[in-house]
Amino acid sequence: MSATLQQNDPESLTALILELNGQVASLRDLLIHIGQDRDCSELREKIRRLRRNCVEGCKFIAQLILPQLRSAVAEGIPVYNSHHVLLFFMSQLLLRELTKCHRLVQVVPMDMSGYYENRAGPSNLGNVISQILLCKQITPDFNQEELCSIAKDSEEIVQLLTEMQEFLPKQETNLEHQMALTEDLNKWTKKSRGSSLCKNMRFLCCIRRTNYL
Repeated sequence: MSATLQQNDPESLTALILELNGQVASLRDLLIHIGQDRDCSELREKIRRLRRNCVEGCKFIAQLILPQLRSAVAEGIPVYNSHHVLLFFMSQLLLRELTKCHRLVQVVPMDMSGYYENRAGPSNLGNVISQILLCKQITPDFNQEELCSIAKDSEEIVQLLTEMQEFLPKQETNLEHQMALTEDLNKWTKKSRGSSLCKNMRFLCCIRRTNYL
C-alpha cells in the first residue's frame, strides 16, 4: 500500500484504512462492468490486480493491529480499537465482492490468451513444470486459475475475519444480526397490525349488517 506507517501512528493507520476503503469501492465498481460493453481482457487484468491489492492490504493492516490487541488482552486490559472495527467491516465487504467476483468469472469467462500472449500470466509456473514433465505444450486456463486464486483469497479473508472477531466488541459483532432482526420485527409488526385491523373491520361489518326484512 502506498501510505507509509510509523510505529504507533494513528494518522498513518487511518490513511492505510482509507486507501483500502477506496480500493474495495473501486473493485466493486469494476465488477459492475463484467459482461457489459466495457468488459475486456484489460478490465479483467485490472480487476485481478486490484483484488490482490485489497486482500494483501487487509492482511497487512491486520498484522499491524492484531498484535497490539493480543498483547492488551493478554494483560487483561479491555480494548476498543476503532481501526480494528473499521477493518473488520471492510473485510466483510471485500469478502462479499470476492464471492461476487468468483461467480461472475464462472458465468462470464473471458478469453485471456491473446492478452497474455506476450506477457507473463498470473501464475504460469505450474504450467511450465507440467510442460517439462509431460514434454508437450499446455495452454493455460486463465479463467480456472482466476477462480482458484479468488477461492484462495476468500479463504484467507474468512480466516482473517475469524481472528479479528475474537477481539471485536460484542455489540459490533452482533450489529448486523440486530439490524436484520429489527427489520424483520418491524415487518411482522406491520403485518400483524394490518391483519388485526382487517379482522376488526370484518367484525364491525358483521355487527352493523342491515336487516332489510
